Amino acid sequence: MKIGLGLPIDDPALLLSWAQRADASPFSTLGLLDRLVFDNPEPLITLATLAGATSRIRLQTEVLIAPVHNTAILAKQTATLDRLSGGRFTLGIGVGGREDDCLAAGIDIRRRGRRLDEQMPLLRRTWAGEPYGADAGPIGPAPSTPGGPEVLFGGFSPAAIERVGQYGDGFLGAALPPPFMADLYRSVEAVWEKYDRSGSPRLVAQVNVALGSQSTVEQALRNIRSYYDFTGRADHVANGLLTTPQAIRDAAAAFTGIGADEVILYCWSSDIDQVDRLADVLF
Repeated sequence: MKIGLGLPIDDPALLLSWAQRADASPFSTLGLLDRLVFDNPEPLITLATLAGATSRIRLQTEVLIAPVHNTAILAKQTATLDRLSGGRFTLGIGVGGREDDCLAAGIDIRRRGRRLDEQMPLLRRTWAGEPYGADAGPIGPAPSTPGGPEVLFGGFSPAAIERVGQYGDGFLGAALPPPFMADLYRSVEAVWEKYDRSGSPRLVAQVNVALGSQSTVEQALRNIRSYYDFTGRADHVANGLLTTPQAIRDAAAAFTGIGADEVILYCWSSDIDQVDRLADVLF
């Protein structure tokens, strides 16, 4: 069972220590979320910094809101990060849902899905070393991973599932319990077959956790509510926070039981001792 950690965003100065401690543990991946109009560190810059401070653990955006990024620059940044990390980078990608992010980036929120569909062929072409366009040559550097970094699509819509078959290597599901996630996983597998893709899609699950003192749990709850306030369902998401060893073990086992290849435990409190506590619980 592969278990990763989602990094807290409330104190970016601690993330190097988080990464180094996780790199020395059995955890498989470090995930970092993306938002534009929010008090979070920019994920690609941050993960590039963490790549230099680690040697083993994978680095993953969870998920990057691609439509708010310039496509050519995004292609160059992600190839560079894959190269600097020695192929340890996974691009978790999605469309986002906050209007203020789109306004700040100067894009129409109603076109964000179509924009992502336009971006993916350009990203794939650039990573393969082909010219970016009719009047623009190749954009380097070449990524370490042939054809570009692993791409996982996040989301809940049929369009997000379809993109896995068209452009992706797998699916990253968050904020749903295992019985509901199982339905999404089976849909991903069906789309994979529809596009006659070889092998199997990689299936990843994300669950919110806080393991520690009451202050650790309370800090996590505050941060979850702040992040998800725009949805109108912040309390619902917060109520799903797992705070006991048994609940965390049970969730990891349940996601694995429905076919997840990896489970990311998203930590919403900056209490770094959670790395050791969670390792003790799961390994």
